[in-house]
Parts: sequence; C-alpha cells; structure tokens
Amino acid sequence: MRDRNAPLTATEIAGLAWGKMDGLLPAVVQDRRSGRVLMLGYMDREALDATLQSGFATFFSRSKQRLWCKGETSGNVLKVHAVTTDCDGDALLVLANPQGPTCHEGTRSCFGDAWLGGPGWLAELSAVVAERAASGDESSYTRRLLEGGPERIAQKLGEEGVELALAAVTRDSAGCAEEAADLLYHLAVLLEARGLSWDEVVDVLRRRHETSAPDP
Repeated sequence: MRDRNAPLTATEIAGLAWGKMDGLLPAVVQDRRSGRVLMLGYMDREALDATLQSGFATFFSRSKQRLWCKGETSGNVLKVHAVTTDCDGDALLVLANPQGPTCHEGTRSCFGDAWLGGPGWLAELSAVVAERAASGDESSYTRRLLEGGPERIAQKLGEEGVELALAAVTRDSAGCAEEAADLLYHLAVLLEARGLSWDEVVDVLRRRHETSAPDP
C-alpha cells in the first residue's frame, strides 16, 4: 500500500484511471489546516502536471476546454501542500492553503460557509487572529494583546488556565466549555506572537502518539 503522504511519482501518475472519464479525474480540494472541503474540480494529465510543477491548483475547464489556474483572475489561489489519490486511482485529493475565498461568490468554500463542526475551526480562529494582528484597529483586544508581547499573553494564558481548572470543579459543563474556549483563544494569540501554528503543535502530539507504547 502506498504512503498517502508521499509525493506522486511519474509511474503512479501514469497508472491512474485516466480512461474512466475520458482523461479526466475528479479532484476534491480540502483546506489542509481546517479540513473544510473547498471545491470540486477536474484534472487531466496536463492539469495535474501543472499543479505539481507550479504548486498552485490547476484544473481542466470542461466549459472552456482549457486549463485554468484557480485564482488566475481573482488572485484567490490555492497553494498546494500535497496531492494524493484514492484507493482506486480514479479520484484526487488536493490539500491546499487557500489564499482568500475559494468560491466566486466570495465564500471560503464552494459549498458555503456554514461550519459543520469539529476542532478544525481552530485553524480559522488563527486566521482571524492573524488578520487582527495586521489590522490598524486600535480597539481590537487581540491586537492590544499582541502589542503587549509574549509576556503579557503568557500572563493571560496562565489566568485562563486557572479559571478553567476552577471551572472543572465548580461549574457545569457549559461553564467549563466557556473557560476552555477562552483558554484556546489566548493560546491561539500566543502561537501567533511566537510565529507558531496549530500544525506544529499537532505534529508534536502525533509524533508522541506514534512513538508511545500502547496502553496495557
């Protein structure tokens, strides 16, 4: 079984099921940080080659009968992190970092902006924190925290940690969730201040899990 995290080789590309749809493969694009499905496009061999060579998602337009790079007019490109295939070799999964809205209607996803739930939204929270950091809004609490530096943010993070610990024994589940949300928000701000991302934190957890001994 192939390593789904490894880059596609020329032999693997040649062996894909190009004949099933007259030389086209459906390509699902997923935000690699949040897990949100962004769009569905189609790639022929040339579009896949262009995607892998340029690092930007490129598709075959069935209506215009030509290649098109997502964002070629809007600037809202999809920077590709990895491309992999399904088990049958007749569909592609493109993991990408979207630069702006993916849909031409201005939404993050062509399937709408409604969030389906799950911890992947933390990636979108970090994007909001980064936007506030770059803004000139002096009334922004996030911006003021970041201007205070890691020391100020660490102080607030410690305070929120204590409040969560107290809530664990004195408040109901809803209260614990509120305090946990406050803690995660301040953690997102600290990560921004230190130039870190949730990816790096999750990678540490994943490596620990992979190297840890199984529970007895």
